[in-house]
Amino acid sequence: MNIVTDQNTFTKFYGTHFQTYALLAMQYVDDIFVAEDIVQNVFIKFWETPGVLENASALKAYLGRMVINSAINHLKRNKDLERHHNTIISELKEQDVYQQFYEQELKVAIYKEIDLLPEKCKQVFKLSRFDGLKYKEIAQILDLSERTVENHIANALKVLRKKIFSDKIPKNSNISNYKLLLILMGA
Repeated sequence: MNIVTDQNTFTKFYGTHFQTYALLAMQYVDDIFVAEDIVQNVFIKFWETPGVLENASALKAYLGRMVINSAINHLKRNKDLERHHNTIISELKEQDVYQQFYEQELKVAIYKEIDLLPEKCKQVFKLSRFDGLKYKEIAQILDLSERTVENHIANALKVLRKKIFSDKIPKNSNISNYKLLLILMGA
């Protein structure tokens, strides 16, 4: 009688030996649920694989080896996955720290460049970007026209973009124009 093709014999063999194989797998994986999954998968694979093993002792050893190999493969996959996740986490942390450091340096450079703007332009820019005042409010405070305020802001941004992009941001940087504008806006 071939255990692989006879469902009743296979079911009986499964019921009789399942726990023994689960305990064997437990010696490797230290988790009964994982061990039972491994054994379940071994039996499924064995059932789905055509072949003839009529000797019951050879079958027990064969399935035992399959369980051990599956448990070892499970451990290797988990170890590889854990190593992969740890690598990603460490790279992300390094990139985040680098990015934050770089953004702080960029802010310092921007503030230095703002201080080099002509006095009235600097005053208008700071009132707009740092104090959050509208052009009309700035015009009233400084006794300027709104158009003059707009021109001062446009000139300040033009100078800052030119200075920062040409001097402070390396060509291979991942700082986008959008991010720079956020920094220039006081964000």
